[in-house]
Amino acid sequence: MAIVDNPKTLDLDDIQGMIIRGYGKLYQTAYFLLKVKDAAGAKKWIKDTLPKVDSADLTTHPEETLHLAFTSVGLAALGLEKENIMAFPVPFREGMVTEDRSRILGDYAENAPENWRWGGDHKKDLHIVLIFHSKTDEALDTFMAAERAIIESSGALEITTEMKGHLREDNKEPFGFHDGISQPVVKGSGRSGPDNDIVETGEFLLGYKNEHDQYPFSPLLEKNQGNISLLSNDPEGSEKKDLGKNGSFMVYRQIEQHVDKFWSYMEDKTKNEDGTINEDAKVKLASKCIGRWPSGASLALFPDKDPGGNPSNDDFGYAEHDPDGLKCPFGSHLRRNNPRDAFRWYNPKQSLKISRRHRIIRRGRNYQLPPKNGEEKGEEGLHFICFNTNLQLQFEFIQHAWSNNNQLRNLSNDIDIIIGVPAEGDPNAENGQFTIQAEPTNQFIDSWERFVTIKGGEYFFFPSMSVLNYLTTI
Repeated sequence: MAIVDNPKTLDLDDIQGMIIRGYGKLYQTAYFLLKVKDAAGAKKWIKDTLPKVDSADLTTHPEETLHLAFTSVGLAALGLEKENIMAFPVPFREGMVTEDRSRILGDYAENAPENWRWGGDHKKDLHIVLIFHSKTDEALDTFMAAERAIIESSGALEITTEMKGHLREDNKEPFGFHDGISQPVVKGSGRSGPDNDIVETGEFLLGYKNEHDQYPFSPLLEKNQGNISLLSNDPEGSEKKDLGKNGSFMVYRQIEQHVDKFWSYMEDKTKNEDGTINEDAKVKLASKCIGRWPSGASLALFPDKDPGGNPSNDDFGYAEHDPDGLKCPFGSHLRRNNPRDAFRWYNPKQSLKISRRHRIIRRGRNYQLPPKNGEEKGEEGLHFICFNTNLQLQFEFIQHAWSNNNQLRNLSNDIDIIIGVPAEGDPNAENGQFTIQAEPTNQFIDSWERFVTIKGGEYFFFPSMSVLNYLTTI
């Protein structure tokens, strides 16, 4: 494998920036969840906000930026006709909170939507999410205050929830591991990358062919309304206008991470015989569960010790470097969610093809809440955001078929120890384990615990710049 060129063929000016850009130098983030109270006023606000929405043009380097995404309920609140909303895929129309979705994602018990802070029972009031990026916390506060004043003065929208997030300068998530590595590269974006990471455009942007050599299901205008000259034609030739072109579907889940519990578990499972703490063994077990060292270095390339430094070592395949899982366990979080060339051990080329059909672009940010009720430290976790064009075959597939699957390749009652959820009512759920492939015999880490709790979530439509403009005319 090698780093290859990826010539720019896309109209980056028409694509909202977050799909292509990670904004790694804009460390501070915020999220306004908005309810539409007056459609006409809300559309005027979108029109006025549009110049501040950043595009995917890689030659610009904004100091701050906004992005906009909409729920199906939000599109209806703006005035999109029912026939046109029905043209969207079922998972987006229904939203994240249905009986089927909860079963697929494992959202039950403490993770049940009725326990969420937002989304869930509040779905009817969740119409738009406004996403902020800024360099510093002070600049973000100023930016938020200005936008809050505009929204409140319009009288057309209500801010139902405000949340803040951030990137650490070392790019580590709350458990202490380098995050954001192994991102797919959108074909045609102009960004170079490992050959195996350059994925067909249609996996992430509607209106283009995907890894199946097909156009993903995109919402076509079934009933003309608004200024349809702003919309592209259906690339498959139906003569209908395409609401999806250069847009995507955004998954947003707020995930609390129980950091102390996570590290206490690793410590307890690796103590020396005399009961003392074995720091190296603790970190190594945690790294086996994650699938990388804290620095981000690959276990497949550095199986014995974290080399530290810059983790620029993502150009590898498991079939070549670790076919038997002796370095990076089959059940580790990262190997499950991106099996690369080892999904089918007997055919690396076919495995890569399968893996590329289930990739997602991740845009997560950490969060930290202040202590309350005498707590020593506040809640921390992740604003998990990802982009994909097929919610069922990408995000939901990864969670259900890979993370929650307790029978994945050569495993027995193992689920993803980080985000996996056993099937509701599974009699073996209390006997979960983590298997570390080893010679002559495997090692089994038992008494699995859950280290994350879902606090909110929803599916959003993340439209192109031209469709954002179109929505102001309906």
